[in-house]
Amino acid sequence: MASLWLYAVMALIIVLLFFWERVRPDAVLRFEENVLAVLLALITLVSFAQVIARYGFNTGWGGALEFTRVLFAWMILFGMSYGIKIGSHLGVDVFIKMLPARAFKAAALFGAACAVAYAVTLISSTWLTFFGAETKGGAVHYWSKMFQIGIGLDDLRYPVWIQESFGLQERVQRWIAYLILPVGLALFGFRSLQAMVLIWRGERDMIIASHEAEELVAENKDILKD
Repeated sequence: MASLWLYAVMALIIVLLFFWERVRPDAVLRFEENVLAVLLALITLVSFAQVIARYGFNTGWGGALEFTRVLFAWMILFGMSYGIKIGSHLGVDVFIKMLPARAFKAAALFGAACAVAYAVTLISSTWLTFFGAETKGGAVHYWSKMFQIGIGLDDLRYPVWIQESFGLQERVQRWIAYLILPVGLALFGFRSLQAMVLIWRGERDMIIASHEAEELVAENKDILKD
């Protein structure tokens, strides 16, 4: 049951994002950038405060390391779809750049399709049984198990007033921290599918960053000297 609810939430997020982006693409871009900026800022602030507390006052927050680790995972899993969107993922394109135009486009489409298949497989690998593979599991299965078990993280704990007000257990549940795993993969698959459509239409070359960025840097490397 938990997995069905999660699939529904993932589908709702993708649908809302799709229509929001059609109406306000600039707002979606700012939202994604702000989320990543906030996550990075929190990691930096918590780490800095922890250093000051440890070396300056011989104290500190016991859950700081786990908190920053969770934030780092959220930043990566949320940021990988953003990387697909702006074309910042690195890749090797030396060979396909030498191909004729049609073969190059076919290779680019294949790469985007592989990214979609990668996301779908990590979300749930059960569909591979249709091809004779003996496999099951994936992000949804793993998250559902964590939700059903209800165990907490190692060091992150709710403040006492939250425990008393809402009757929660002492430690923050793992399923809360791990929610970004299936959601992030769903966003990654969605952005990969978008890139695939753009490549098919001729509005984008590849799913990865091209050498145009390197050429741009090379062309402007002496600007600061002036």
